[in-house]
Amino acid sequence: MRLDKFLKVSRLIKRRTVANSISELGRVYVNGNIAKPAKQLKIGDVIMIEYANKTVQVKVLEIPAGNVPVQSAVSLYEVIQVE
Repeated sequence: MRLDKFLKVSRLIKRRTVANSISELGRVYVNGNIAKPAKQLKIGDVIMIEYANKTVQVKVLEIPAGNVPVQSAVSLYEVIQVE
């Protein structure tokens, strides 16, 4: 699954266009490297997102086939660190 789609489906970012924009600005890292929106994710990847006032680091636990219910979204990742 593409990075921007995963960020939207997992509800780490509310809209895919916003996920696409911040990825293009170089504020999203996958496994320590700056990631483009089209980066293909796999289970075990570590995503770091630099928001305006905090940084969140998560580990991908599951790649869904499509959209998931709100209650299941948090099961797609594990929070490693919030600064």
